[in-house]
Amino acid sequence: MALAPKFKGQRLLFSTAPASTGAAPEPLHTVELFLDYVCPYSAKMFNTIHTTIAPAIRADPTLASRVQFLFRNQVQPWHPSSTLAHEASLAVLRLVPEKFWDFSAALFREQKAFFDVAVVGETRNETYKRLAALAAESVGVDADEVYKLLAIPVTAAEDGSLNVGNAVTNDLKVVVKMARLVGVHVSPTVIFDGVVANDVSSGWTLEQWLAWLGKNVA
Repeated sequence: MALAPKFKGQRLLFSTAPASTGAAPEPLHTVELFLDYVCPYSAKMFNTIHTTIAPAIRADPTLASRVQFLFRNQVQPWHPSSTLAHEASLAVLRLVPEKFWDFSAALFREQKAFFDVAVVGETRNETYKRLAALAAESVGVDADEVYKLLAIPVTAAEDGSLNVGNAVTNDLKVVVKMARLVGVHVSPTVIFDGVVANDVSSGWTLEQWLAWLGKNVA
């Protein structure tokens, strides 16, 4: 699936461009990761990729030039705070695209702070404030700017509308539509070159990932 330019921060490239060209080689293969910030299994997969798989790919020039990873926001509505966490990631994506993966790492690291029991006693905007604070603490994004994109108005709009969403609602609609169009239901789900890879597990080790990539990335 293609990646809209405004979501460019969700693309993880592993090779660097030769000085003479000024552009990274176009990857031949794409691994799409459909992940939910409040899903423990998504956290397990993301953390393995972020801390061990990505460095290993970068260390292999051949592999690094032939594959890219894309983060796909997989909002799971049975986790009510899933929507809010994904909105926060989209706010950071809009403000500083290059910080998206690092902020995603922070969201997964602190995911228990946004589980059901942790959010049930606060308002939606209070949860947004905590998410904005996490963005500031983890990747240095201005908390007020993040919150400005997330906050829900407490009064009706000029035309009387009461269900106006926030400044990243339209972006959220796009990423939700992406998952629905390819039939992704749960997280984590991996799509390789447009086909769901049901064999990929959140419990895979570095060795299993590299074996799979070695077999599929030619």
